[in-house]
Amino acid sequence: MAEETIGIVGAGILGLATGREIALRRPGTRVVVFEKEDRVAAHQTGHNSGVVHAGIYYPPGSLKAGLCVRGVSLLREYCQERHLPYEEVGKLVVAVREDELGRMESLFERARNNHVPDLRRISKDEIREIEPHAGGVAALHSPRTAITDYPAVARQFAEDVESSGGEVRLGSPVTGLTEVPGGIEVASRGERVRVDRLILCAGLQSDSVAALAHDTREPRIVPFRGEYMLLKPDRTGLVRGLIYPVPDPRYPFLGVHFTPRVDGSVEVGPNAVLALAKEGYRLSDVSVRDLARLAAYPGIWKMAAQHWRTGVKEYRGALSVAAFMRDAGEYVPGVGTADVVRGGAGVRAQALDRDGSLVDDFRIHRMGRVTAVRNAPSPAATASMAIAEHICDAVFASAGGSL
Repeated sequence: MAEETIGIVGAGILGLATGREIALRRPGTRVVVFEKEDRVAAHQTGHNSGVVHAGIYYPPGSLKAGLCVRGVSLLREYCQERHLPYEEVGKLVVAVREDELGRMESLFERARNNHVPDLRRISKDEIREIEPHAGGVAALHSPRTAITDYPAVARQFAEDVESSGGEVRLGSPVTGLTEVPGGIEVASRGERVRVDRLILCAGLQSDSVAALAHDTREPRIVPFRGEYMLLKPDRTGLVRGLIYPVPDPRYPFLGVHFTPRVDGSVEVGPNAVLALAKEGYRLSDVSVRDLARLAAYPGIWKMAAQHWRTGVKEYRGALSVAAFMRDAGEYVPGVGTADVVRGGAGVRAQALDRDGSLVDDFRIHRMGRVTAVRNAPSPAATASMAIAEHICDAVFASAGGSL
């Protein structure tokens, strides 16, 4: 096999998993990962909740459904081999009102079609056996849902890339892409690096980087900030595993939930508010440039017209701990503002189409020698190794188009 060079833009878990998969699939291939930050997993990978999703939520036949279920098995095996944290703490998806039972039943059927292992419906009394402090009238119990440390997994993927002869170039933002005979020139940090093929896994910057490759203008990335509270150390015993609401099918967000972490802490959250900068982790972070680009996109105004009431509610929770905890208290009654402190925040790269619809499934475009991941929200971390397989199938195929 002739030696070739494949470039990857973005050293989050998805870009690094893809680099690792290429090295395994095509020994001798040189992998070069370009990352603008001074560390791997600096954005979405390093700010998520650490949940390994079992595949409950995703429409059967979608990329999310298939790649999530496949990704769980790959990730579990990898973590065991590399002695990385992987704890099957289990999850309850709780209906707190009778009118949620229909949605819960639909979710159960969806999960069954996705072959989620060991999932079962449980009663109010069974909820208390699993989570003595939880509320609810009924729930779905997924005992195989797990938690892990995604930044640690990403760092291990980076080591795998480098040990196979590849490079992870930190502090190397990509500023230009030029098609040349037989390849692509990547402009970064004052030099031009020629690669035979290029994969874009740029997360929050995925639409901007895709524009450098002359990909389609849609979908655009809308940044949603998710804020967390932390249960105080003396209150973490109130929660044994993951406690989630029955999600609203209108949104690709799962709602405020209780999440044990591998370090022993318990997060409450996240909410979902429109961030005022693509990398706006604080309420005060504002980018005039990012806002101007959003304001010029018709999709953002159509989305706002459809969902402004929900947006107002989410902002209320961002500004008031009491409002934030009011919803959370339905799932663990008695937990309130005195039991929590403010935690961290993450920003989700949510793709938005021109008609104002939030893109739910993974979306990957291929343009000749360039493959662009245009939408990879949760459960992308869970599915990262399976998505990497899917991307490699696309990279080494001959035709263009979407996958």
